This record gives sequence, structure tokens and C-alpha cells, in this order.
Amino acid sequence: MFVDAHHHVWDLSVRDQDWITGPELVPLRRDFTLRELEAAARFAGVTVTVLVQTITVPEETPEFLALAADSDLVAGVVGWTDLTSPDVADALAGLREGPGGEYLVGIRHQVQGEPDPRWLVRPDVLRGLSAVADAGLAYDLLVKPHQLPAAVEAAARLPQLTFVLDHLGKPPIASGELEPWAGEIRRLAALPNTVCKLSGLVTEADWASWAVADLVPYADTVLEAFGPERLMYGSDWPVCLLASDYVEVIDVAESLVSSVNPAEHREVFGGTAIRTYGLRI
Repeated sequence: MFVDAHHHVWDLSVRDQDWITGPELVPLRRDFTLRELEAAARFAGVTVTVLVQTITVPEETPEFLALAADSDLVAGVVGWTDLTSPDVADALAGLREGPGGEYLVGIRHQVQGEPDPRWLVRPDVLRGLSAVADAGLAYDLLVKPHQLPAAVEAAARLPQLTFVLDHLGKPPIASGELEPWAGEIRRLAALPNTVCKLSGLVTEADWASWAVADLVPYADTVLEAFGPERLMYGSDWPVCLLASDYVEVIDVAESLVSSVNPAEHREVFGGTAIRTYGLRI
């Protein structure tokens, strides 16, 4: 099994992706369909994928679940619901009961866009995260480095919930800085209910001039901190296209974990995602 544990799709005729702004993101300002991804994924040998939410609207997740139910490629969906709502448990139950509800494996919120660096430990958010755990789902952490301390605190306060760190917590690869990011990564990884996605690296580097060597210190940090059994590969397609292509991103990830043995390799590129998300394989 080769699992791509993180990708997106969108159709701009259905709704706008309001985060796609500015001239540098022009390549993303078109439709990206599951059919387009399927061609690239099959060519690259990917068996199944995890489709991840892109915007904070309730309509998107049911659409993604229905898409998964009709797809041989998508094995799980990380959706969105309003964690601050007092009705979050009912909302999660409603998603589970709808078409394709069995494919719901996690919830995510764009914490990276929240002005409060401690948003994750607000009482209403912790209550919502507790409901995610009660529903048997994982929670994807989309944070920037300055938000990692709150992520550590939230994970410590909710040991019953599995936290999946997207994109290594978006380290400052372009500037080459490791600290304080690396220290916070080690604090997060010290908690047994945390997992990390080896994803989003090329777009945190300089899009035009990155080299694999630029990524190595960051990949080595998470590989050492989490270990292969808590590390999973994700392409971050189509965002990765800003700096690379689908096959090259896989090749880069392979090179970054080339030191692991075959069993550990199977964990990074399949086992961890299957186990963490309970994927329907």
C-alpha cells in the first residue's frame, strides 16, 4: 500500500477558494479535480489517498465524503466543522450519517489563519476537540511555528485525541532557521498521541531555487522526533505544484527518509496513515 495522506481538490465554479490571492498563487487559480489527481497518482504508484478540507464552510465536507464514496482512490476524508459550536458533536454525527459518512477520518481547521496564537487552547475549542475524540476521529493540526506551543498544550490536555501535524508545522525552510521550531517539534513528538505528515516541504522552501539539501535538516528533525511509525507521507497536491510536480515530491520524500529500513519505509508511505486514520483499504 502506498498512501498519499494529504491532498486537496476544488472546483471554482462551485465555490471560490478565497485563500488563493496574489500573483504568486495564480497557478492554483483553476479547477483541480480528482480525475486529474488520479492520473498522476496511478502513474506514481499511489494506491489510496486522504482528501483534506480547504476552506471553512460546512458544505465542503459532505461533498468530499460523497466524492470518496464514488472513488477507488480516496480512502478517507479530513473534513471541517465549527469546533467552537456547542453543537459540534451533532454536526459530526450528521456527517457520519450522510452519504459517504464512513469515509470521515478526521477534522481540520485553518488554525494558521487565526490571529490568537493560543486559539487551540480556548475552552470552546478544547470542548470541540474533545467531541472529535469522542467521535473516534483524528485532528489535523494546520499551524505555523509560533502556534506550536499551543498545539503542544492542547495535545497534552487531550491524550484521548490523535493530533496529526500537517506540513511539519510549516518550518521556515526558506530562511534556513531551525529554532525555535525544532524544539517545539520535539516537545510535540514527546506526546504519544501525536503524528506528523511529511508534507508541504517544497512550498516552505524557496519555490524557484530549492534543493533537497535545504529540506534535509527539517526532515531529519521530524524523523528523529516522531520515528517512522508516527510519520506519514502526503503530497499536498495541488499546492505542491507551485514548487514541484507530483512525482518529484514523492521522489524527494523517498530521498529524505532513505536511511530507514524497508519496514520503516512501509510505515512512512502507508502504515502510519492507515493506522492513524483507520483507512478503509
